[in-house]
Amino acid sequence: MNKPIIGSDESRVIASRRGFFKTVAGISLLALSGIEVSNADTEPKTLALKNIHTGDKLKLTYFEQGDYLDDALQEISYLLRDYHTGQVHPIDPALLDQLYDLKLALGTHKPFLVFSGYRSPRTNARLRKRRRNVAKHSLHMQGRAIDLHVDGLDIRKIRNAALALRRGGVGYSQRLGFVHLDTGSFRTWQS
Repeated sequence: MNKPIIGSDESRVIASRRGFFKTVAGISLLALSGIEVSNADTEPKTLALKNIHTGDKLKLTYFEQGDYLDDALQEISYLLRDYHTGQVHPIDPALLDQLYDLKLALGTHKPFLVFSGYRSPRTNARLRKRRRNVAKHSLHMQGRAIDLHVDGLDIRKIRNAALALRRGGVGYSQRLGFVHLDTGSFRTWQS
């Protein structure tokens, strides 16, 4: 039996068949183990948010049929605006996906109560003067961070679910009663 020449059409077909069967076998094992297999690229993603400072609230689908919905992203950015200055900044869709995955992990349909979303540089500097745990180059100033809570859930449960996702930064303040999430590198802290 001749070995296929690397790069030949025949070897590529064999390799792609093997890859196909490995993928089918993997999906079958996941299905048998009870783990849900879904197409995350097309599944609609809905969030419910309430800004505790302004009272603004919304529940909307921000991702559908493989695309982020511009109108929904604008509404979310408005809700997560800097409530001190009124400035609106685009919110990172990756942060919304992180929130969506956290919602699924927590198994809740309750809104995320938002303590802080976007912060202008001026607001961030003012907060730094009052609190030592406010980062000088906070990802809040880039629309890549949020501080939140969910009514009826212990914040340790929220923190633990966020940590299990192993995405972005996860901060925790028992004293102030919120969990911080951001789209930076994975790290964790407590204040």
